[in-house]
Amino acid sequence: MVKYKEVVQEMLEKNQTLFDKFQKIHDQFALNPSIWRNKFNREGKKAVDIIREYEDKLCAGSEKGQFSKYSANLAQKFQEEIRHHFPKIDHVGIIIVSEKPARPRVDFGSLKKLL
Repeated sequence: MVKYKEVVQEMLEKNQTLFDKFQKIHDQFALNPSIWRNKFNREGKKAVDIIREYEDKLCAGSEKGQFSKYSANLAQKFQEEIRHHFPKIDHVGIIIVSEKPARPRVDFGSLKKLL
């Protein structure tokens, strides 16, 4: 098995309860984001912290010198494997703020013609 897939598998196994819980919330969020957004962000932050920790372990040491390009590709493949398991992982932390409706503009030129 490829190293980045081994690291993802190890991460999921060592943190099984957290990722099982996040998987359930992730699936609910995919179906109805507006209801599950807060819980998804809260549990997703924990998952993202662990993912970053394992990504750092995977790429540590290869970022310097002649392997820097390899490290970037390795990190990208690692993230793609994470997205394979959790397609909505990039949505963690996104907060939707509802905007106030814009005030209607008054065209004073048309108003003068009416008066």
